[in-house]
Amino acid sequence: MARRFVEQLRDGDTLDDVYLVTDKQLRANRNGNPFLLVELRDRTGGIQGRMWNAGDNIARGFDPGDFLRAVGKVQLFQGALQVILTEVDRAEAKEVDYADFLPQTEQSIPKLTDRLRGYLLKLGNPHLRALAECFLMDDAFLRAFTSCPAGVKMHHAYVGGLLEHTVSMMDASDKLLPLYPGVDRDLLLMGVFLHDAGKTRELTYGRAFGYSDEGQLIGHIPIAVAMLAETATKVPDLTGEPFPRELMLRVQHMILSHHGELTYGSPKVPMTPEAMLLHLIDSLDTRMHMVLRELKDDRNNPSAWTPYDRSLGRRIYKGGAQGDLYGETGGGYD
Repeated sequence: MARRFVEQLRDGDTLDDVYLVTDKQLRANRNGNPFLLVELRDRTGGIQGRMWNAGDNIARGFDPGDFLRAVGKVQLFQGALQVILTEVDRAEAKEVDYADFLPQTEQSIPKLTDRLRGYLLKLGNPHLRALAECFLMDDAFLRAFTSCPAGVKMHHAYVGGLLEHTVSMMDASDKLLPLYPGVDRDLLLMGVFLHDAGKTRELTYGRAFGYSDEGQLIGHIPIAVAMLAETATKVPDLTGEPFPRELMLRVQHMILSHHGELTYGSPKVPMTPEAMLLHLIDSLDTRMHMVLRELKDDRNNPSAWTPYDRSLGRRIYKGGAQGDLYGETGGGYD
């Protein structure tokens, strides 16, 4: 029988299928009785599962990253679907098709890669173009960069997500740069390319998305700065001269400040025009992806609002009973 993907589940459905466990918690309800809370995922999305009166003996039977045969009933609770589990059994990895479980970008990875190359190989600054070429010639790096998610849960959390996020930011930069002639185009595009490059080593994405030891101990920002320094030593082989110190400082600063605020994990706040615009474009693409994902993931919920999203700090309005704000054609105001 064909498997039931998460996006196909509806309120009232009976569930009996295999899913990837991405989170597991053993909790107690208000009466002190234990229950199991799990996040079940496949390539189309995730759904939370609850098993009442589940003790430590059941929780020890599997871990995040395992495949789990889940039996239960789908129900709508506080605007979101969940599964009330009655039975769980760990499934052997050899019995499943990994392609069913890791979400992937809906765009073509080869086409996205071509667009990335198109931007980088047209850089006018010879040192930055040589730096880009050194990264692109590194087969291991390029394989990781085009496969890595941009995050575990927050945004672009799927295979190819980092590449999609980067190219989307380059497209936005291309549109915005004419409005700000004081911003150096080559520097900005290099900053876009490298700002999250450290995620290729921060994240793990073989069976489930998670964090490597290096990622948890160091983080993608310092990792990217180290990758930049290492790759820049190869630039003289192409240019015949050392990578300029001033240029290095500016690229390093863009990586270090792209989160925008110290409280958001940036060691520095943006202090150059390129660093400021990089941060704003990164925030724009990240937040808009999260908003649009909320609308897409909640399309089967009859409510006019999505469930509250902790990352966004709000619910998103989908529209009232009368339908689209702009009418059936989706047009704007007259």
